[in-house]
Amino acid sequence: MNRELAQAVRAQRVILFVGAGVSENLGLPTFAELVQYLAKELNYDPEIYATHGDYLALAEYYQLEKGNIGSLRSWLDRTWHTRVDISKSEIHKLIVDLDFPIIYTTNYDTWLEQSYSLYKRGYMKIANVGDLTKVRPGIPQIVKYHGDFEDDDSIVLTESSYFSRLDFESPLDVKLRYDMLGRSVLFIGYSLSDINIRYMMYKLHRQWQSSSFAAARPKSFIFLARPNPVQERVLSSRGVQAIISNADNPEVGLREFLQQLLRDALGRV
Repeated sequence: MNRELAQAVRAQRVILFVGAGVSENLGLPTFAELVQYLAKELNYDPEIYATHGDYLALAEYYQLEKGNIGSLRSWLDRTWHTRVDISKSEIHKLIVDLDFPIIYTTNYDTWLEQSYSLYKRGYMKIANVGDLTKVRPGIPQIVKYHGDFEDDDSIVLTESSYFSRLDFESPLDVKLRYDMLGRSVLFIGYSLSDINIRYMMYKLHRQWQSSSFAAARPKSFIFLARPNPVQERVLSSRGVQAIISNADNPEVGLREFLQQLLRDALGRV
């Protein structure tokens, strides 16, 4: 385990970024199933519809045809918040136990929030600029970086909303830039094919490089289920160190990584 990361977690100087891989471990529907739902709602053959663009463009078309994403959001809410007993997810319990002061998530589901409630830990949910007024010192924050089911306008799902996110100038982006000052970031549950996260890493790297304090930037980390020497080298050039799992199963690898991180942060061998 990286000693620098464990020490930063112990000092509560780490921001956790949680991606789709963490939710997939709960058995939630994938984006392929989302595309199938869009097709059926629009009276398309799912296989044909899937060839007409990526899920962002297909969701954009759905919104144009339906006028809004309200019914889609309702379907996601129903399908992602049934069939799961969150008390059985050791990964979510470990996230709570690691006691990160701030968690950013690009997932729409509410299982992080429900985990905090299950283990009777207070938290503040932040999904829009209005929520920023509710922040209180010492209370963990769960920042819904791609939106929240309670606010359709906050959800980053269509191509247009995705492009707006890439502007990197929304109130949540400003908050992220502030939060990262003096803190490390740990990314879990992300694929290196996720251009949004790679772009964010690039933008944050450029922000530090354009300042006169680049040498003071804390190191950031990403947990990867599989080695990728090319991407690891690129990420390293942007101040992000990859931590590679040795497990064959991505879920097992992530769980073992978080378990070891908790032991090291608590000073246990």
